[in-house]
Amino acid sequence: MPGPTAFLPVPRKVTSTAESVHLPDQALVVIPNGSLLFEAQTAQAALLEFAGLSWPVVAGHEYAQTGLLLEIEGSIPQAEGYQLATRDGMILIRGADSAGVYYGVCTLMQMLQQHGRDLPGVTINDWPDFPARGMMLDISRDKVPTFETTRALIDRLAKLKINQVQLYMEHTFAYRQHPEVWAEASPFTGEEILELDAFCRQRHVELVPNQNSLGHMERWLKFERYNGLAEAPDGYDMPWRKNNPPTSLNPLDPGSIELIGSLYDELLPHFSSKKFNVGGDEPWELGTVRSKAERARIGEGRLYLNYLLKLYEQVTVRRKQMMFWDDIIVKYPDLVPELPYDVIAMVWGYEASHPFDERCALFLGSGIPFYVCPGTSSWNTFAGRTDNAIGNLRSAALNGLKHGSIGFLITDWGDRGHCQQNSMSYLGFAYGAAVSWAQDANLNLDLPHLLDLFVFEDEAGIMGKLVYDLGNMYQIPGHGRFNGHALVDVLRAPAAAFAEQRALWAKLQNPDETPWQTYARLMKLAFSGESGDIDPEVFKAAQRSVGTNGLLLADAESYRQALAQVGEILAPLQQTSMRRPDANLLKAEFELAGDFIRHSARRGLFMLGEGDASAAELKVELEGLIARYRENWLARNRPGGLDDSAAHFDNALNGYG
Repeated sequence: MPGPTAFLPVPRKVTSTAESVHLPDQALVVIPNGSLLFEAQTAQAALLEFAGLSWPVVAGHEYAQTGLLLEIEGSIPQAEGYQLATRDGMILIRGADSAGVYYGVCTLMQMLQQHGRDLPGVTINDWPDFPARGMMLDISRDKVPTFETTRALIDRLAKLKINQVQLYMEHTFAYRQHPEVWAEASPFTGEEILELDAFCRQRHVELVPNQNSLGHMERWLKFERYNGLAEAPDGYDMPWRKNNPPTSLNPLDPGSIELIGSLYDELLPHFSSKKFNVGGDEPWELGTVRSKAERARIGEGRLYLNYLLKLYEQVTVRRKQMMFWDDIIVKYPDLVPELPYDVIAMVWGYEASHPFDERCALFLGSGIPFYVCPGTSSWNTFAGRTDNAIGNLRSAALNGLKHGSIGFLITDWGDRGHCQQNSMSYLGFAYGAAVSWAQDANLNLDLPHLLDLFVFEDEAGIMGKLVYDLGNMYQIPGHGRFNGHALVDVLRAPAAAFAEQRALWAKLQNPDETPWQTYARLMKLAFSGESGDIDPEVFKAAQRSVGTNGLLLADAESYRQALAQVGEILAPLQQTSMRRPDANLLKAEFELAGDFIRHSARRGLFMLGEGDASAAELKVELEGLIARYRENWLARNRPGGLDDSAAHFDNALNGYG
C-alpha cells in the first residue's frame, strides 16, 4: 500500500480511496488530438524517469490499453482547474483548459516521484486562487543569468504552477539603437527573448516585458547622450546618502518620453504578452531640480501622475496593458481614482510587517486592478531571511485574496551588487508559488521537507532544513535589519565607518533598546522625513552612515554566535544526496554563502579588536572568497556586471592593507 503523498503546492481537495493503482508495463498516454502534445510528453517523461515506463503517446479515443488519459473538460468551472483521479488501473486528468491539464500532469509528476509504479488511489480537485502567479527576476543589478539558467528556473517554477515571469530590466536588453548603454552588461538579445517567450508559452507561462521608465535610469544617464534628460544631471543628495549620480528622467522634458517610446518600439515586439510593466518606482530626484517649479505649482503627486499618464499613452498606443509600481501614487490617495481603469497597480513591500491590507484596500476602493508583490528576502544577504520571507509572502497572499487582487508576483532583487548566490532565492519562490496557488491549503507547510522533495531533490533529507536555518541567521541580535542582513554590511563598509557609526549611535540609542530597535526607529523617522526629538544634525549624520554603510552595531558576542551557528548549520552539507544535475554547484553556492558569513563575523571581531586573525590573514581569506564568488557567478550567469558586483568587497579588502 503506498504511503502518504506530499505535494507542492498542496492541492485544495484530495480524496483518498481504498484502491491503489499499479501501472502496467504496456500502456498508452492518450490525448484527444495534438493540442495537448506538450502535456502528454511531459507526463511521458515523468513516467520514464520515476517509474521506468515507456508509454507511447497517441491521439484519439477508446484505446483498450489507455494508462493515462488527458483531456479538456468544459464542465470544470475554474480557469486552470483540474481533476486528477487514479482508479480502475489507470490515471485520468481532466482540465478546464490546457493549462489545467498541464497542472494536473505536474501534480502527477510529484506522485510518481514518491511512489513510482504503485500510486495511491486518489481523486484531486484543484484550482488556483490568483489568476496570475508570477516571478520577477532582477537582471539589472548586476547579475544577468545565462539563457540556460533562466530556462531551467522557469521550467522548475512552471512545475510549481507559476504562470507569469518578468525580467526586470533597466539596461540589459540589447537595444539596437542604444548599444553604449548595454555594451558591458551581457544583455538579453531580441532573439533570446523571442525564444524564451516561446519556451514560456509552451509551459503556460506568460513572459511579461518589464522596462523601468522613470527612475533607476542611472545606467543611461551617465552617458552624455542621455544626461540632458535627467532631472538632476549633476547628481543629487538623499537624506541618507550624498553625492548620488542622476537616476531619474525629467518628467517635463519631451525628450524623456521620446526616449522611452523608442525603447518600447524595440522591446515590446519580442513579447506575446499583452501586459507591460513600466516600473516608475523610486524616482528619488523627482521635482527637485528641473521640475522643481512645476512641483511647487501642482505638487509631487500630480507631477508624478501626469508623467505616468504619458507612459500610459505610450503603452496603450502599442496595444499593451500598463503595470506600474505603487510606491509613489499611494502617498497621494486622492489621486488614485484618477488612474485609468485598465492600468494594473503593483503593490509592493518586502518586510513581513508591510501594510498590504491598507494598500490593497486603497486600490480596491478605487476600482483599480492590482497585484500584490512580496519578495524572496534574499537580496542584501548571503543566505536570505527565511522567516521574513515567509511572513511577507503570507501577508501578501492573505491580504491580496481578501481584497480581490488579480495577481501575485514574487520579486527577487539584486540591490547593491546582487551578492546572494542564485539558489538563495529558491525557498521564497517555492513558498510563494504555494500560497499563491491555494492559500488555505498551503499557509502552514512543512517547508524544509517539501524543499528536499521538489526543489533540491535531496534524498538524504538534509538540504531543506539547512537552507531554512541558514536563512534565519539574520535573527541573531544586531544582525537583522530592514531590507537585508547586517553581516553583508560588515563586508561592504570601510573601516572608519565602524567607529563613526558607534559614536553616533551612542548619542541616539535609548538604553532600553537593542541596536536593531534603534535602527528600526531611525528608519521609520527617516521615511517620514522627520527627526522627532533627536538633534537634527546627529540624526542626519546617523542616517547617512546607515544609508551608505548599513548597520555595523553588532557586539562581539553576536559575531561569535554567528560563527558557531553557521558551522553547526552547514556541517551536514556534504552528506546531502541531491538528484539535481547541478548538485555540486548547489553545494559550492551554500559553502560560499557560509564562508562569507564566517568571514564577515571574523571581520566584525577584528574591527572590535577581539578577533583571532591578523589583517594579512583576513585579506588572504577574502581574496579566496572573491575568487570563488567569481567562479560561482560564471557557472550560472553572464560576465557583464561581475566586476561591478565584486567591487562591493573592495572596502574590506583594501582596509586589510
